[in-house]
Amino acid sequence: MTIPLFIIIFPLLAAVLIGFFGERMKSHVARVGVVATASAFFISVSTLYQVSTQGPVHIMLWPLDSGGASVFKLGLLIDRLTAVMMVLITSVSTVIHVYSIRYLEGDSGYIRFFALLSFITFVILSLVSSSNLFMLFVFWSLLSWALYLILVFNYSHPDARKNAFKTFIVHRVGDVCFLFGIFLAYRYFGTLEFSELFRAARQTQTISLLPGNILDVNAVSVISLLIFVGAMAKSAQFPLHVWLPDTMDSPTPVSALMHAGIVNAGGFLLNRLAPFYALSPTTLHVVFLIGVLTVLLGASMMLVQNDIKKTLGFSTMGQMGYMIMECGLGAFALAIFHLIAHGLFKATLFLRAGQGIHDARDEPEFPHESEHEPVRAPNQLSWYTGLILTLIMPLIILMVAHDVLDVPLKDANGAVIFLFFAWVTASQAMFSLYRLHPVGSWAVVSAMIGSLFFIVFVYLWAGEAFTHFIYHEPGVAAGFFKAAAFNPKVFDMLVLLATLLIIFGWVVIYTNSRGQSVFMKSWVVSIRNHMYILLVNRFYLDLFYVRCGSNLLRWAQKVAHRF
Repeated sequence: MTIPLFIIIFPLLAAVLIGFFGERMKSHVARVGVVATASAFFISVSTLYQVSTQGPVHIMLWPLDSGGASVFKLGLLIDRLTAVMMVLITSVSTVIHVYSIRYLEGDSGYIRFFALLSFITFVILSLVSSSNLFMLFVFWSLLSWALYLILVFNYSHPDARKNAFKTFIVHRVGDVCFLFGIFLAYRYFGTLEFSELFRAARQTQTISLLPGNILDVNAVSVISLLIFVGAMAKSAQFPLHVWLPDTMDSPTPVSALMHAGIVNAGGFLLNRLAPFYALSPTTLHVVFLIGVLTVLLGASMMLVQNDIKKTLGFSTMGQMGYMIMECGLGAFALAIFHLIAHGLFKATLFLRAGQGIHDARDEPEFPHESEHEPVRAPNQLSWYTGLILTLIMPLIILMVAHDVLDVPLKDANGAVIFLFFAWVTASQAMFSLYRLHPVGSWAVVSAMIGSLFFIVFVYLWAGEAFTHFIYHEPGVAAGFFKAAAFNPKVFDMLVLLATLLIIFGWVVIYTNSRGQSVFMKSWVVSIRNHMYILLVNRFYLDLFYVRCGSNLLRWAQKVAHRF
């Protein structure tokens, strides 16, 4: 049962060989990294099959005697969640290794880059396979250091050094909160082993925030919130998102690995501690709200960017918001499915963006003006017909798919919101396509509706199948949904309000696109312009943090002079 251990050993061995003997084997540096990660990938696939058919794999590394109450234990816990993450990490890392062979050819830091890439792969694999909270935190912190080293790869570039340091500081803030949460977990529950911690947490413990037991709070809520701050920092959740868009000075393969692997750590952490978070509905509601806020801000700031990699960076921020929001709804397995889908397509997007940047350097001239015919606005009948089809058809498709797949709606707020967002996304896609000239053809419209039905059905089926695969024990996934449920009246009001706002926005945007300025009063235009300025400047949060840091530094210097 020690074969899965080689999934971690191979990348570590590659990092050591490249780091210490890279100068002697320059022509084989890339080959060593590719062979190591590819071998780890094949073993990961085999391990996934083994775990899904035979159960979790437990490997104790230190101490060899598994008894005792020592907190300093090192071991591997490879269950279905870990095995799926290992397949994702090793596959993405293998692709990035292969891509980097030609991309960084001739770079002075070629050897150092491949050593760091293999080392980061080892750290992430060790993080997802940790058997207890202490070991997970060790590699969680080590990941922050490794990320700093690879972000400052272009150390001759002042912006690269500055942004790498900012990333490290933001992660340290999250790590400190995470560590404090671990201290409290051990203080109140006496263990950091996952299964034991989940059992002990079921017995209610309170923490007194003020002397004399004036303000007592649930220990699980406090601990889970502190750990969640660590997840917020790693997964770029508002307001700890400021580091992610400024990490584009590193090579494109680094961005691909970071956006496809490292930022997913927050979603994995919440999934690993899902039984713990299910004991605190309050924390889950906070997680949901933070996720929603991150989605809205990330997507909005993405729209005003003029740099392709920063656009993808803010896109990642929004997608991580979706992932965290799904965890807050109790849809933990769906968050992992989202994590995998996002990791695969965002890695390829960044690699293609890097290729596009290279092509642009070879062709520095402005692109030729488009010779396509201008898009003609649809006539009145086809416009209103398309409007009705766009709003109603996705809803019908979702309802049919949900009935066929037997997705529970009555007792699961998470399922309702998932279907709601699917409806919004599908309708938005149909609206955008309908504005194109070729969609004036009913044949194209029919093909689009059929494709939409297929995509929605497959996505719902995959989400349901993935939920039953990750949390296959009877009632576990349903228990998560139940723990995250909102008050029915509040929930219905939020969904209704969001629906009305979205439809209103569609009416304004798409009516104005036809040349009819509706609701565009002077005060509306003024608000829009001010919002644009705020989004371009990221709501001035970066400037606020810089000033807070400067004031804190001055205060510390005054205190130091006094002593």
